[in-house]
Amino acid sequence: MTERPLLTKELNAKTFREYYYLKEELIEFCRQEYLQTTGGKIELTDRIAHYLDTGERLYVKKESTRSYDVGFLTLDTYIEPNFVCTQTHREFFKCVIGNKFSFNVLFQNWLKENSGKTYREAVAAYHRIQEDKKYNRTEISKQFEYNTYIRDFFDDNPGKSLRHAIACWQYKRNIPGHNRYERSDLDAINN
Repeated sequence: MTERPLLTKELNAKTFREYYYLKEELIEFCRQEYLQTTGGKIELTDRIAHYLDTGERLYVKKESTRSYDVGFLTLDTYIEPNFVCTQTHREFFKCVIGNKFSFNVLFQNWLKENSGKTYREAVAAYHRIQEDKKYNRTEISKQFEYNTYIRDFFDDNPGKSLRHAIACWQYKRNIPGHNRYERSDLDAINN
């Protein structure tokens, strides 16, 4: 098995993209090379690859979004434009829905796409989303390679343990190529 190379500025972008690096490793590299550390894993990967190919440091200027002081929330308050999850929102939803409340991606997206509707409608949407999650498989975003891998592993190997899945994942992320589950990854636990 080929060892995963250290992430250094001597690495070329093609080789860099063939291996899996944790977001923390990407951020640390960015700090060392004075690259912008903001954004998700995909943005960081693209920024680093560009730097490794060209030596150019890309800077993305975040668009300023007008922040609204939401004040006191009620069920009849309207969802503000440019919705941002705040502690005020979290406390409101925990009070109305209960301590089990959490901002999941689907609900955050619903809130961002439905400004002008009421928080009463948001609470109803939250309950619908939670109910749908019981019966329908949620889509895992592209940047969550580990979660996708583990789900696919268990789809193919229902009798295996999480320890087996993690061992296969660790094997997979240290070899060049994609990070999607393949049955041949089981070699990591069979040998």
